[in-house]
Amino acid sequence: MVDFRLSEEQKMLQDLARDFANEEIIPNASKWDMNSIYPKETIQKANEYGLLTVKIPEEFGGGGMGSIEDVIIAEEIGRGDPGFATAAGSSILASYPIITGGTKYQKEKYLTKTANGVLAAYCVTEPDAGSDVKAIKTEAIKEGDEYIINGSKMWITGAGHAEWFFVLAYTNKKAGYNGMSGFIVDADTPGIELGKKENNMGQRCSDTRSVTFNHVRVPEENLIGGNENEGWMNAMKAFDHSRPAISSHAVGNARGAMEEALAYSKERKTMGKAIIKHQAISTLIADMATKIEAARLLCWKAAVTLDEGHRNTLEAAHAKRFAGDICMEVTTDAVQVFGGYGYSEEYPVARRMRGAKVYQIFEGSSQIQRLIIARELM
Repeated sequence: MVDFRLSEEQKMLQDLARDFANEEIIPNASKWDMNSIYPKETIQKANEYGLLTVKIPEEFGGGGMGSIEDVIIAEEIGRGDPGFATAAGSSILASYPIITGGTKYQKEKYLTKTANGVLAAYCVTEPDAGSDVKAIKTEAIKEGDEYIINGSKMWITGAGHAEWFFVLAYTNKKAGYNGMSGFIVDADTPGIELGKKENNMGQRCSDTRSVTFNHVRVPEENLIGGNENEGWMNAMKAFDHSRPAISSHAVGNARGAMEEALAYSKERKTMGKAIIKHQAISTLIADMATKIEAARLLCWKAAVTLDEGHRNTLEAAHAKRFAGDICMEVTTDAVQVFGGYGYSEEYPVARRMRGAKVYQIFEGSSQIQRLIIARELM
């Protein structure tokens, strides 16, 4: 039986993250989004508070905690702002393949960097390879004691500020998924070219751009795990760690939208009474609350399953699919509660709605999660 009661330590961690969101994220979120400002200083402050690296083992400077602590924090950060949550989460996402499959040397060098606030980015998606990872074209050819990487990655979060990248590339293209390897690539390595910052619909403070690798030489000690052709399975293991947290970001964004809609509905009056007293509005908000509660429990179950040492691929897919979808639904309904005001950027629900859509797309779209769920059931 899964016990979802939080310990006193976990409640304190939740309060810390909530206070940080209230004091550091929410007052600045609109400015960051409207002006496409990458919130580097606030990300560094969140890292100093220990909010971004709880999954890194203590011996490498992290919190040494579990996924349940990670999702508790992630919900509060997502409630602060979805764009900030994505921007702040890029470094730990890039670090997960090292946590799950890196050598001792790689963990000591790069996890310690992440724990100390060094930014990183996760490079898997390509212009013609999103959900179909097998279609990637990036290759890494062994030459002496180095690998030469050639290829282009697309939609890479945090690329413009990263000091190192996790890169998935083919070392044996004929083997398909079983021919992929993961590499750590320092951002200052010659041959790396960054594209322009993408002008996205939402989450505009999150720096997203392409990364091109032109004959980039990487030392063999940066082959993750030290063995070729294990990159795909390790990347999938990393998703089992990251998807509960990303899903919790979506839950937090939905919760923030619901809280804003609820507060507005108590103040806004029509026909002589607050609109919360009208059944059409009260039932809309009630449905928001139910969806958020259900999504949160799926996230927590996925986290606890992993913490107990079990494979959580199915649970993580349930959480990602449902949380991403309800985030879009709840933020859209929140705009509806605000009426014409909700369509204005003067109110945060518009930003939350724009920021919600990508949760149905990145880290495996809602459609891909359904395929994973069906596969796991079979």
